[in-house]
Amino acid sequence: MTKQENILVVGVARSGLAAGKLALSKGARVTFNDAKNKDSLSIDDFQSFKGAKWDLGGPPQHIESYDCVILSPGVPTDLSFIKEAKEKGIGVIGALEYGYIHTKGTFYGITGTNGKTTTTQLTYEIFKAAGKDAYAVGNIGQAVSSVSLKSQEETCLITEVSSFQLESIDTFRPHIAAILNLKPDHLNRHGNMENYENAKKRIYENQRENDYLILNYDDIILKNIRDTGRGQVLYFSKTPLDKGFYIKDQSIICHVDQPVKIMSIKEIKVLGDHNLENILAAVAISYLAGIEPEVIKKAVANFKGVEHRIEYVGTFYDIACYNDSKATNPEAAQVAIKSMKNKGVLIAGGMDKGSDFEELSDLYCDHLSHLVLLGETKEEMKMAAYQAGFYTVTLVDTMEEAVSKAFELAKPGSSILLSPACASWDMYESYEVRGKDFKTCIEKVRL
Repeated sequence: MTKQENILVVGVARSGLAAGKLALSKGARVTFNDAKNKDSLSIDDFQSFKGAKWDLGGPPQHIESYDCVILSPGVPTDLSFIKEAKEKGIGVIGALEYGYIHTKGTFYGITGTNGKTTTTQLTYEIFKAAGKDAYAVGNIGQAVSSVSLKSQEETCLITEVSSFQLESIDTFRPHIAAILNLKPDHLNRHGNMENYENAKKRIYENQRENDYLILNYDDIILKNIRDTGRGQVLYFSKTPLDKGFYIKDQSIICHVDQPVKIMSIKEIKVLGDHNLENILAAVAISYLAGIEPEVIKKAVANFKGVEHRIEYVGTFYDIACYNDSKATNPEAAQVAIKSMKNKGVLIAGGMDKGSDFEELSDLYCDHLSHLVLLGETKEEMKMAAYQAGFYTVTLVDTMEEAVSKAFELAKPGSSILLSPACASWDMYESYEVRGKDFKTCIEKVRL
């Protein structure tokens, strides 16, 4: 792209701002556009975008005056002015694509409906443990464009990629790409499941023969994909495979040329079958990238999970503690409760969103020894537990009381899980603040 290019960035959020700032650094004339007005945008310092123009509060004007349009992931690609730009021969690309073409290094792409952030974070931590110059970018942490000027040929870009980002790629090519699973999601944007799948599958459309595509053999859609591009296809599974990355005899096995045992799954701290799939994908990417098995093993064993998502906090007095504050609805909490290895204590409750706790309560007898409730919903959740035949319930007023009581009730060898099944806003400004308070209260108990 030439220095005098006139670029329009549509969508003033993290990815768009980073792409625009990168374009400005390269001498382009940049205009930021967003449907929101200036007062509604979360920008602390407009002055840091020196030389930029701002076209806010509606669609962009005079689309024909631009040489290139960069779309943020949240911007639908079928808007009338975008169609007009394409008809006029103006280049339209996504912020991910713009960052990609201006960034040195090797890209590793991770997509799927669920588990992207956990897999990306773990892969990043393995690469860092191996001494790699690595960044976790894309839909996690920082935008690709924000690390572009720091990247070198040896840089590793561990990239979480959403379907929205993949819609507007052109040349984006991860050396190793992984699709974790495919479930109905974002159908309001994509229209139907076929379109959603096709967007996800774009992650491998530019791959070459020396690249790799990693797929989940246990996912019925991914198992049966046939149009897998030119990269070498390998699968991961929770059951043994003839070749690939799998669980056998309670151990993680990497089998590319010959079987190599990485570690026992008993050494893994994060809970749940879904996380086992995420770990297999991260191990597969790392192994194919040439990272030594011992490095992979140590990084996986030390991995506590993504903060607030069934995050392993630590084991104190032989009781394992997990922070799942991001579970702001009963469906999310069900996943966490099913992940508990031994009957432990659940801390739940929060703002009343009108949720139905019946299915959640049906899990209590099989998975819990005790339930500690706080927040607006505590009485309602207690009644739902009673109706399910679960009566060991304690009501408290604060997180500190909840954690103290949970340690009193939990048996050695069991666990304490914060998985509220409710929003946090009755007591906290966010689920992150709630999760941090939970961890602070645990620290007080162990001191």
